[in-house]
Amino acid sequence: MKTSWKKITSLLLPGILALGMLSAGCGGGKSSGSGGKTINIALHQDPPKLDPMMSTAFVDRMVFQSVFDKLVDLDSKGNIVPMLAEKWEISPDGKKYTFHLRKGVKFHDGTEFNAEAVKFNLERYKQKKSNRRNELKAVTAIKVIDPYTVELDLDVPYAPLLANLTDRAGMMCSPTAVKKDEEKFLNHPVGTGPYAFKERSKGNRIVLVKNKDYWKKDSPKADTLVYKIMTDGNVALVNLKSGQVDMINRFPLNEVKKSQNEQSFAVINEPSPGFKGIVLNTANEKFKDKRVRKAIDKALDRNAIVSVALSGVGTPAHSALSKSSWAYDEALDKAPAQDIEGAKKLLAEAGKAEGFSFTIQTDTDPISQQVCQVIQKQLKAINIDMQIQKMDFGTLLERGKKSDFEAATISWSGRMDPDGNLYDWFHTGTSMNYMKYSNPAVDELLEKARGLTDQNQRKGMYQQIMAQLSEDEPYIFLYHDNNVFGLSKKIEGFVPNPDGMIRTVDMMKK
Repeated sequence: MKTSWKKITSLLLPGILALGMLSAGCGGGKSSGSGGKTINIALHQDPPKLDPMMSTAFVDRMVFQSVFDKLVDLDSKGNIVPMLAEKWEISPDGKKYTFHLRKGVKFHDGTEFNAEAVKFNLERYKQKKSNRRNELKAVTAIKVIDPYTVELDLDVPYAPLLANLTDRAGMMCSPTAVKKDEEKFLNHPVGTGPYAFKERSKGNRIVLVKNKDYWKKDSPKADTLVYKIMTDGNVALVNLKSGQVDMINRFPLNEVKKSQNEQSFAVINEPSPGFKGIVLNTANEKFKDKRVRKAIDKALDRNAIVSVALSGVGTPAHSALSKSSWAYDEALDKAPAQDIEGAKKLLAEAGKAEGFSFTIQTDTDPISQQVCQVIQKQLKAINIDMQIQKMDFGTLLERGKKSDFEAATISWSGRMDPDGNLYDWFHTGTSMNYMKYSNPAVDELLEKARGLTDQNQRKGMYQQIMAQLSEDEPYIFLYHDNNVFGLSKKIEGFVPNPDGMIRTVDMMKK
């Protein structure tokens, strides 16, 4: 089922064009007035917030890769490599990071990128209202040494810092644009990336245009990027086959096996570092008792969920870390067998022998709907009536932040450092801790693990954390999904990355 990158390369580079050239009116040919080409990418959800400071969504990050450069980036093997920072040094005690910045870079609005811009962005991300604040919590001072050198001082060694800077915490926004109208910036982002924001139609599309002054020589390759919002994967696939889009970020899983030998497009099926599961509001009366939470966990058949909802394209799971993580523990992640009698016993102990009802909130993605429907049927076996309430993805996240829910399906796309899959989700008071979960022992382990540089020591602590989460069950892990893309063979230059993001800078259309 899985297509290796070597095989993808052999398919894409010499691939024969199977579809005719499309006109600009179809969004596939030459863009008007420029003589270049447009690349159309289908996204399965409408990005809620196009500001790295406020973003909490996977699809936001897809667009960000084209609009914003970061201080450092990840290569195709997961190594941290230079981007806006050409090089850096870390002090022996791990408490000082010095970044030497790339010269001659400008934001899309003409503002110069320099050390002052870095200082502005990182200080902004450290604000209380920022969803990046915990990713930069250890940074106590940001110092401009000279126009192209910036120093970060930390109060304690913080191993995940560089990994965090490969994502939204390291994305550089134009200080001029933010200061001009921070509220407007949410929908009109300005970065230094290969493409500049042009316009968006909510729920329909986002249009980016080529940054002709981009610092990377001979990049980007296309003149226009159009992200088309297609919440139905089957509709996206039809558009891929017809040439209306050149890439889809969420390939219909039930079509993966039968699409391996397509002539006009390739299926890219790569493991994800993320997880999918059920968020339980532990502050809600129905889920305060962990025996109730554990009963739900025992009642689930994860193999059936993956088979039915994901057509087998995924891995049943019981922890936050997948095989892509260096801290992975197979024993802790192994999905437990369904135990109906054990679940009923726990409910009886919790005073709910007759069962109860609750509402689970979920987004409009068809996979999320199927997951909930399978769970709904499984919970009936222990007399739990689960009602399904669907809503747009942005509303789902907002309700999560306000604890305006009983249960919800909220997934995580994953981070390369295990701290990124655990700290903000399960530390008391953090931005992603929708469950209102609080365990001092887990807090202490999370704090210690991120302050160590020895990977083996950190791994041991993450194993302890995951064991405790399995005992407390604030979040019921269901599975690790795969990043499955559909890519037209007219497109060259796309390289899969372990973080699952679509990097467009070197993509071109034949």
